[in-house]
Amino acid sequence: QVQLVESGGGLVQPGGSLRLSCAASGSIVSIYGMGWYRQAPGKQRELVARISSDGSATYADSVKGRFTISRDNAKNTVTLQMNSLKPEDTTVYYCHANILSGRSVVSYWGQGTQVTVSS
Repeated sequence: QVQLVESGGGLVQPGGSLRLSCAASGSIVSIYGMGWYRQAPGKQRELVARISSDGSATYADSVKGRFTISRDNAKNTVTLQMNSLKPEDTTVYYCHANILSGRSVVSYWGQGTQVTVSS
């Protein structure tokens, strides 16, 4: 069994910062791509940022220059530093990882963490 556990969401004022963390645990052989997605009510889940095992990162246009994704391969963690937050960033954020467990690569999701940007 593999689990992704997120932390770091909460309430912040516009222009503020939050840091989301996600830790993978369980029967892990190797972790490939990791990333963060978000989903507003009634909308499709969208990519926020993703990072490959070699550290190459991709960002949604809406967060470029404000968010930074990083990972620690030794600790099986991925972090999203969110700066200059805007009210439109308010939604639930999900951690994602493609993990080799046993002989199969499986797509795993975290439980989601709420980010609210409001004054």
